[in-house]
Amino acid sequence: MSQPRRTSRRRAWTALTLPALLCVLAACSADPSTDGGADAAKPAQDVSPTPTGPPGTLFDDFDYTGADDPSLAANGWGIRTGGGGPGIKDTWSADGAAFPSDPTAEGGKVLRLRSSTDGTEQGTTQVEVHTTSRNFFTGTFAARVHLGDKPTSGRDGDHVVQAFFPISSSDSSENYSELDFEYLPNGGWGSVGPQLDNVSWYKADPPDRVHNTVKRRLQGWHTMMITAMDGKVTYSLDGKELFTSSGKYVPREQMDIHFSNWLIDLPFTGGPRTWDMKVDWVYYKADEAVSPADVRKTVDGFHGEGTGYVNTVPKP
Repeated sequence: MSQPRRTSRRRAWTALTLPALLCVLAACSADPSTDGGADAAKPAQDVSPTPTGPPGTLFDDFDYTGADDPSLAANGWGIRTGGGGPGIKDTWSADGAAFPSDPTAEGGKVLRLRSSTDGTEQGTTQVEVHTTSRNFFTGTFAARVHLGDKPTSGRDGDHVVQAFFPISSSDSSENYSELDFEYLPNGGWGSVGPQLDNVSWYKADPPDRVHNTVKRRLQGWHTMMITAMDGKVTYSLDGKELFTSSGKYVPREQMDIHFSNWLIDLPFTGGPRTWDMKVDWVYYKADEAVSPADVRKTVDGFHGEGTGYVNTVPKP
């Protein structure tokens, strides 16, 4: 079962360049009256910098040139380079994030998260890509994710965690919230694996959470969904419900969205190896329980229209 996710969340965002910052500032200062309708009367700070598309929606198919692409930061994404855990502390690096073409991707390109290690702390890098705006709360979270059962190169056996999760920005928050998909192809924390853990958190320290574990291999593409509505959280994989939490184990504050590929520990030395996790697209709909079929229909519609990015989620 998942352990506490963070011992420290100090972090820096290497993707936020000056051109991107200027782009965001220019978008936020745009005249809202040009959009027309009732929403145009809202204060500018409450309007997304890209107010096109369905309301309360985030969609991104990760069509970027690289970690230094100004559009990445302008569209609200950062790459973790700070310290802290989980896993091998202080090994977070932007080097593991890339956006290669992929013939198996519906949008043509993917976000690839590559962790690497030679079995030593000095030879280890972990990678995490996350939204930089904390404005995701209740509704539907979905992503098409490629999980790896084996390393891309090198010897097998590492205790790697491939994760998709919304989470509070601070571990010490009184209303801490975290909802996890975590795939452990080789297990960890005493478990043999392979396993997929779904975990709903109430507190990070001391850990207070409920979880469900599915013991099966999941090499390949999968659609992961988290629906947080009406006092419960439901986790689904490829349209099949896996686990539901309720009571205090539901979101209590706005969160940001993370994709992470990290190592629990370093079980052996003996040469370098790399582990890849890929993300084709991510989708969020605020305050609505969207069915898997309707998520599929919406994503297909965006692709059919040539739309690679939408963000109409109100800012916090």
